[in-house]
Amino acid sequence: MTDLSELLNHYVETGYLPGAVALVARGDDVRVETAGTLDAEGTAPMTAESIFRFASITKPITAAAVLMLIEDGVLGLDEPVQRWLPELAGRVVVRTPESPVDDVVPARRPITVADLLTSCSGYGFASDFSLPQVQRLFTVDTDGREVQQRPAPDEWLAALARLPLLHHPGEAFLYNTSSDLQGILIARASGRPLPEFLAQRLLEPLGMTDTGFVVPEADRGRFTSYYRPAPDGGLEQADTPDGQWSRPQAFPSGAGGLAGTAGDWLRFARMLLAGGVGEGGRLLSAESVRQMTTNHLTAPQRATGALFLDGQGWGYGGGVDLTRTEPWQIPGRYGWVGGSGTSAHLIPATGEVAILLTQRGMADPAPTPILRDFWQCVAGDQAGSTGRPDPHRRRRYSRPRVRSEPGLAEG
Repeated sequence: MTDLSELLNHYVETGYLPGAVALVARGDDVRVETAGTLDAEGTAPMTAESIFRFASITKPITAAAVLMLIEDGVLGLDEPVQRWLPELAGRVVVRTPESPVDDVVPARRPITVADLLTSCSGYGFASDFSLPQVQRLFTVDTDGREVQQRPAPDEWLAALARLPLLHHPGEAFLYNTSSDLQGILIARASGRPLPEFLAQRLLEPLGMTDTGFVVPEADRGRFTSYYRPAPDGGLEQADTPDGQWSRPQAFPSGAGGLAGTAGDWLRFARMLLAGGVGEGGRLLSAESVRQMTTNHLTAPQRATGALFLDGQGWGYGGGVDLTRTEPWQIPGRYGWVGGSGTSAHLIPATGEVAILLTQRGMADPAPTPILRDFWQCVAGDQAGSTGRPDPHRRRRYSRPRVRSEPGLAEG
């Protein structure tokens, strides 16, 4: 199956998911395909402007905001974060990953900003969920798709700080927690709440008017319902348009709290492909973008999080393909997937962007069938492309449409 429209409709018709939006961009040639409906009841058709819970494809956006503060001179890449996050001063580490949480030794060095960006802070999920420290971490770093579940950032960080690190800072890639710590760091270092900083410095300048931590009432007619796999193989509803994104989050999650559209994420990707320049001007330096989309992990660092990385490296806020072990993997491809059933990647060498947004949550870190089929479809289309788009299959426009409504005010 190589046709993108056929692929999406297959997954809708078989009941795997209610609907989906797929976007593939190569330069100014942008193809958007939609299938199905906003919810399982079929109340409205899916459109290119439908809003989805981004989940972990929020992570690259948060990392870009940290880099802005580094370029502002507010943060230093090698600076200990305890200046802004004093709760993380004087860390201790479990003696071995298998040790009880009260069997600890002092950390060899402080956690730095670079450790947060590379997810090597010592906090986060390892591939082995049975480890005592990871079991305790689950009580604090709860499911990021449940965005109303956590307390305010100060209370959350205090609870996290009562846990020892699983690994010494800089020693190992551990998933997710470092991105939430980035969000708190941004808020404290900038003196502004994370939603406000992202809106003013990144989302609004890029024209990402449909992206935010809250979906306004006026836009909920475009907001999809969200589902998790049910034990019987079907779907059970986990959230509605008037649910968790209808009001401010006590804990705006830098790891997964944003909701938005495929067109908005394309704007962010195009800024990275342009070396930090958006439609409104330069937001990041070309060097910051290069660092963001470059692997920073050694093989031993990657080994601890192999379940999540699946052979990839890690830049800042997203995975980086290292070798072509699958047809869709191109060395240097940067991006990530979200536990709500989302995927967003860009290839700096070719300028390609591929985004898939669905409403079916992931049950574990392994790529779902539709993700693998989507990536395979994009790779096959790229290999067979003649450079002459078929007007009957493609919706073409130079930039995603910008709505006139205000911008929008989870793994």
